[in-house]
Order: sequence, then C-alpha cells, then structure tokens
Amino acid sequence: MKNFIPYEKLSKRERKAHDAQRRVSWGMSPVTRRPKNPAAYDRAKARRRERDEAD
Repeated sequence: MKNFIPYEKLSKRERKAHDAQRRVSWGMSPVTRRPKNPAAYDRAKARRRERDEAD
C-alpha cells in the first residue's frame, strides 16, 4: 500500500496522472460547456444576416 502524500506535495507528473484519472468519470468535455463569447466575431452569424437581407 502506498503512503498518503498530500496533493500539494505530489510531483507535477503525479498530479497530472491523478487529475487525468479523475477526469475520466466526467462524462462530458468541459471545453464544450463554455458559453460563447458575445464580443467575439461570428462568421456564421454574419453570413445568415447577409442571406436574410438578400431575401
């Protein structure tokens, strides 16, 4: 049995492995759950607007 080592004292490599092992059970990607930035330029939105104005 391994001795308990606090998370803060683990090496960078061991923390990365620990985090990856716990991340397996999330069931979804946190990257895809981020809201869209309203200030960012959206090409698709601009194309839809042009198409609607042409009609």
